[in-house]
Amino acid sequence: MTNLSKSMLMRGIQCPKSLWLYKHQKDLITPPDEMQQALFDQGTMVGKWAQKKYPNGTEIPFSLSPFSKKFSRTQELIQNNCPAIYEGTFQYDGSLCMVDILHRTAEGWDLIEVKSGTSEKEHILYDIAIQYYICIGSGLKVNRVRLMHINNQYIRDKSIDLDGLFIEVDITEKVMARQDEIHQIKSKLKNVVSQSGEPQIQIGPQCSTPYDCDFKAHCWKHIPDNSVFKLAGRKLEDKFQLYYEGYTTVSDIPDDYNVTDKERQQIVAEKTGKDIIDISKIQAFLDQIYYPLYYLDFESFQSPVPPFPQTKPYQQIPFQYSIHILNSPFDILSHKEFLGIEGKDPRKKLAEGLIKDIPDHACIVVYNKQFEQSIIQQLADLYPDLEEGLLARSQNIIDLMVPFKDRAIYKPEMKGSYSIKATLPALVPTLSYDHLEINHGGLATTAYAKLSQINDASKKTKIKTQLLEYCKQDTLAMVELVKALQSYC
Repeated sequence: MTNLSKSMLMRGIQCPKSLWLYKHQKDLITPPDEMQQALFDQGTMVGKWAQKKYPNGTEIPFSLSPFSKKFSRTQELIQNNCPAIYEGTFQYDGSLCMVDILHRTAEGWDLIEVKSGTSEKEHILYDIAIQYYICIGSGLKVNRVRLMHINNQYIRDKSIDLDGLFIEVDITEKVMARQDEIHQIKSKLKNVVSQSGEPQIQIGPQCSTPYDCDFKAHCWKHIPDNSVFKLAGRKLEDKFQLYYEGYTTVSDIPDDYNVTDKERQQIVAEKTGKDIIDISKIQAFLDQIYYPLYYLDFESFQSPVPPFPQTKPYQQIPFQYSIHILNSPFDILSHKEFLGIEGKDPRKKLAEGLIKDIPDHACIVVYNKQFEQSIIQQLADLYPDLEEGLLARSQNIIDLMVPFKDRAIYKPEMKGSYSIKATLPALVPTLSYDHLEINHGGLATTAYAKLSQINDASKKTKIKTQLLEYCKQDTLAMVELVKALQSYC
């Protein structure tokens, strides 16, 4: 018998080829990186909070092995009138699943699936429908099926209000309506994994929807770095259409192909290897800059469970900034920085530091004005006593991303991107993030989140130093990019 767990069935629904590879060539899988692992950890955290809504339950330990012991322990808890079971484990017809929460009622059991997202999505319904299929098949009397997800409108007070944090939706009818389809899917996927050879399925949107496939490196190994998927501004399905029409690289796209002006610029630059430079646009941007000149960058983190009073799920919470300063064109570059204390709300001290470190008349250069201004606006709303000073600085912000986004300058090395990680090596190849342990924002967020869990003082100090170095590199990169722009005028 071909055994397919719920997670395998979900993998097969997204892409049958991914399921076949998982069963036959698992060594080709790409292990989760630090950021992906952080997302998994967030999901685990949300699950633990959800269990508190149904207290006095018993959890089936993940470490309990083999699975037969999980099945036996689940049945034992069912027979002993346990009020709630966490990670209850069931099997039926060669398939198994672990249910986030089973809540005993007078009519039977409520099956509750917990998600760290903020809404009901189609793939989640299939996930829960598979669980229902297995539980019912195993003989469990399921009364209702509910989805519990995060309420993104919830604002935390001093402590977490579980009824405010979570929304529960009855999806019993939707799940029951999919049972015949689940049976058909299961039969089809059993046939897939019994094939002797890898299914011939082209790459497509399923490679990243609803999740990034961990076999993508294998299936995309023939895709070059300058592929049509780097064509900026085009919808993903339109990029796949180009690929399906036989165009693999940007330079393969014919001159008469229907594209936007910016796409045409990228195609021409790729084909000719020549830079696009509009000196008038560059000068128009530089004309906005004045002294004293302050280059500013924030780092922030998000959490599905609000970590501090007056925070919402997934709110961007700033914990760090870097500032590079030039008081005149001939000044020696100086630097200021702030890093919050792990485990404590950093926002008030960060806001006060910002006002102290940046004069209200200074020109402030950032990379992606929308993000920095949204952070400052949140701080101004939260701290009325600091509102005037914060907003005075916010109105002086100039966005360094604009000349790159507007193609005042474009180099083929940018591969269609105008992120600072693309523009910096193209214009300032001598300045790189490669030597940094923390070398992008996602890693900075993950590292800061872990600080409060580390007891080793030297390790903690090392990570803090790495965070400061990374944020400092971001503002130094802006300094050098402005110099590079100035060299054209």
